[in-house]
Amino acid sequence: MRAKISYFVTAAVLVVYFVLVGSRGVLLIEQGTLLTVTFGGAVLILPLIGIWFLWKNTQFVRKANALAAELDAEGGLPVDELVRTAGGRIDRDSADAVFAKRRAETEDAPDDWRCWFRLAVAYHDARDTPRARKAMQRAIALHEGRPLGV
Repeated sequence: MRAKISYFVTAAVLVVYFVLVGSRGVLLIEQGTLLTVTFGGAVLILPLIGIWFLWKNTQFVRKANALAAELDAEGGLPVDELVRTAGGRIDRDSADAVFAKRRAETEDAPDDWRCWFRLAVAYHDARDTPRARKAMQRAIALHEGRPLGV
């Protein structure tokens, strides 16, 4: 729950920032000189990119959560079998062992979104966020029946 609250607070702060930056861009364009109109147009591009990025990430999180809910309803969520340090951190060797098991599972069933979901969790536990995101994107694409890479 804390992660959701943090996400929404961060998103709200970003939206306020985009509005402020956008208003400055409009003020620059209203000045009417070649230089200020050029800068104003450039400034307006930044909030558009930011809104697009925020939208794509929100969609990704929403779809990943939907997959988690579906997998949970099926009883297929990965069991937390990781060894933790005294401070609560995941032991690296334990994460690597679980990752190897999840990777073999995915290689055996490369078209099963459930395997890709569990592999994404294993990547995340092994602190490999870029690969975790790619694996989750593949799980989402497989679940939606989209061709991979779209």
